[in-house]
Amino acid sequence: MSVRRLWPSLVWATIIMLLTGLPGTYFPSVTTFWDWLSPDKVVHVIIFGIQTILLLYAFNGQFTTDRQRYVVSVLIIIITTLFAAITELLQKYVFIGRHGSMFDFIADAIGVLVGFLAYCLLNYKKKNVNNINN
Repeated sequence: MSVRRLWPSLVWATIIMLLTGLPGTYFPSVTTFWDWLSPDKVVHVIIFGIQTILLLYAFNGQFTTDRQRYVVSVLIIIITTLFAAITELLQKYVFIGRHGSMFDFIADAIGVLVGFLAYCLLNYKKKNVNNINN
């Protein structure tokens, strides 16, 4: 694998960690279940969706069999979801002025799945366009 393809996901992971470590006064708080539809949750979906897409891109083309691609995709989903859980735990127990939230973690996990589905959809369309042009 080319390390050059991995850099965007590493930089993005660093940005996520910096954003999740900022004091909580920078962001609105969520107190009820219905607040999970707030713009804050949309941001969680987007940032972890992007992280998933960047990791899938980094490993795209490296594996030739469907089984290898499946295993790598599952591992990326698990790793990115664990990263989301770690950011929430750090907010709850380490970062000053931050509070970890189960609703934030759910939004993060949804973002991972949305990123995976978006990547698959884009990759599927790209393959179909290439097949039509050949």
